[in-house]
Amino acid sequence: MELVLAKKRQPSKKHWKKAALLTVLAFLLAVVIYTFLILKHDPTLVDMAAKMEPMSWEHPLGTDHLGRDVLTRLLLGGQLTVGYSFLALVLAVVIGVPFGVFAGYKGGLIDRTFMRIGDTFLAFPDTIVAIVLSGLLGPGIGNLLLAIVAVKWVGYARLVRSTVINECQKDYITIAKINGLGSGGIMRKHLFPHIIGNVLVLASLDLGKIILLISSLSYIGLGAQPPVPEWGAMLNDARPYFRANPSLLVYPGLAIVMVVFISNIIGDSLRDRFDVKKEIQP
Repeated sequence: MELVLAKKRQPSKKHWKKAALLTVLAFLLAVVIYTFLILKHDPTLVDMAAKMEPMSWEHPLGTDHLGRDVLTRLLLGGQLTVGYSFLALVLAVVIGVPFGVFAGYKGGLIDRTFMRIGDTFLAFPDTIVAIVLSGLLGPGIGNLLLAIVAVKWVGYARLVRSTVINECQKDYITIAKINGLGSGGIMRKHLFPHIIGNVLVLASLDLGKIILLISSLSYIGLGAQPPVPEWGAMLNDARPYFRANPSLLVYPGLAIVMVVFISNIIGDSLRDRFDVKKEIQP
């Protein structure tokens, strides 16, 4: 009886996640259309005569300390923050996955060398390493992306390596080798189907972390530089005006929370989709 009830509860949970995600995406699409097709504000245009204006039809979220439209900058900042985060994520996956496959499949000295490199990167928290690298390379979004990729590729490489080692110990890989299937065929037909699910789940969950990392480093001046409307940089610009207009800090902060929430929902859905050992909880 408990198992039947659990089976009935699962679809409602999935439907709730999909409904919440679709609602948020539809709302964001409507706001984007209204902002860029109807209002058409320049996100970098300084108008001191219109600074710190309250919410209105012309400026739905008001203006900042330089008279720039907050909503326009918020949406354009979302494109930049999420876009930079996705780019860093793709680069980390592109670098980490081949390293993990090669090290796990070859083993021996190659695998041991990779493990020592990975242990070096993992000896310190990601945020600390990214801050140090960004400080050494200098402020700028390009250097920040390099720093994030440098600390994130190791996680994907280790995940893929462990998956490859685990699968290579199974009988079907031995049978494939006996039947004359080459290394490329084994990786393409047998290993990658197991790798892709794990990588997609980790990437979807990691996207929110990278967004937080880019925003936090931009907030302390190591990422995007003014007047680029990146969310972390917007938080830094609005900090001196917190008492006069706290909404300048609240809006980009809420945007970061919302996008991270969406990425976590997607990650949970992918984890349920690719989990090969699904267990029904009573």
